[in-house]
Amino acid sequence: MLVNNKKYEIDMCSGAILPKMLLFAIPLMCSSILQLLFNAADIIVIGRYAGDNSLAAVGSNSSLIGLLTNLFIGLSIGTNVLAARYYGAKAEDDLAKTVHTSIVLGIASGILLSVVGIVGARRILIWMQTPEEVLGLATLYLVIYFLGMTAMMVYNFGSAILRAVGDTRRPLYFLVVAGVINVVLNLFFVINLKLDVAGVAIATVISQCVSALLVVRCLCREGGGIRLVPSQMRIDREKLVQILKIGLPAGVQGILFSLSNVVIQSSINSFGAVVMAGNSAAANIELFVYFAMNAFYQAIISFTSQNFGAGRIKRIYKVLLRGQLCIVVVGGLLSALVVIFGRTLLGIYSSSDAVINAGMQRLWILCSTYALCGMMDGMVGTLRGIGYSVLPTVVTLLGVCGLRLVWIATLFNVETFHTVTTVYLSYPVSWIVTLGAHVFCFRWIMTKRLLVRKL
Repeated sequence: MLVNNKKYEIDMCSGAILPKMLLFAIPLMCSSILQLLFNAADIIVIGRYAGDNSLAAVGSNSSLIGLLTNLFIGLSIGTNVLAARYYGAKAEDDLAKTVHTSIVLGIASGILLSVVGIVGARRILIWMQTPEEVLGLATLYLVIYFLGMTAMMVYNFGSAILRAVGDTRRPLYFLVVAGVINVVLNLFFVINLKLDVAGVAIATVISQCVSALLVVRCLCREGGGIRLVPSQMRIDREKLVQILKIGLPAGVQGILFSLSNVVIQSSINSFGAVVMAGNSAAANIELFVYFAMNAFYQAIISFTSQNFGAGRIKRIYKVLLRGQLCIVVVGGLLSALVVIFGRTLLGIYSSSDAVINAGMQRLWILCSTYALCGMMDGMVGTLRGIGYSVLPTVVTLLGVCGLRLVWIATLFNVETFHTVTTVYLSYPVSWIVTLGAHVFCFRWIMTKRLLVRKL
């Protein structure tokens, strides 16, 4: 049975931009916040009912999981951009080929990740110097977790397709259902069945399968170009190349970001356990601000892509300006609240005054300038939306990762500046430099009228 769900779609190519952008971004914001809360629930359950080694086993895997999945999650950005472009251009056949290619790509990505994660779990954890007393539990958690990679990838690619047509509400509903199932199963498997880290991993895999089934069911019931027809699932070479051209640089950027953050983290670690704890707590709080701003980055990508496909080039400027305005307002407001209530929020993570003071040091520097990070991402969203993915990736890697690494290797090693404050200052400095470079690139592209030649 096909269902006409136009009520979930957003026409981004006509009418007032700001109300539609808010309609698009707010469900995304809620999705991200819910995901953070569900992840916190995992940690709380395992920490309270399974012990310190189990908590360490689950926590130690987060950076590795992010490193392995960033590349393929980046590919879903290519799906989003391409699908939005064809939707805006009303190219139904091209849109349908993009949808089917994307789902097949998601399945293939998930299978590859599962094989790598399952076969290499123990060896990779040993390379990461995971303590012996945690290694067994961490390996067990990782092996089970990666069994759900295909479902995770299908959900990500399916959600990217829905976002392309302006539908951010149904992915939120699917996430709520899957998240509640995850929390309930966590409690049952860990408390009742005493499955320890295996219980948390199994609950996660089941919830991922639920969310994937819901998004596939949704696409199969759609009409028009975004309808998924299982018998038509195959790779279209041209669409695959276009998805990779846009998404691969974004994925590589995510991987290199993860690697550069290891260097930053090692610099912070040199100041001892108190600073590490304060930094970790503050970074977790900042995620709520980041994902709120990131919702408008996603909005800018989809709005820009649809208008690019429809040939509404002048409207792209309006999308950019309104998107950046939303980022500044939301980022500035939430950052201010985080700083004002910082000590109370940090107190949730630790009762130590020393840890709270260390956390506040990070919050004061990063949150007071966090809107710059959001604006930087907003410019990247515009450039990717018009089909330029390599350029913003190179600029971001040089301006953010490169500058921070040089900062740590030079200024931070001068005795006078060998402080954690110097490390934290590398963030706003890199945001300012990279934001300026992205603005220059965008103006250069528009001035040279490269866009017009691509229409």
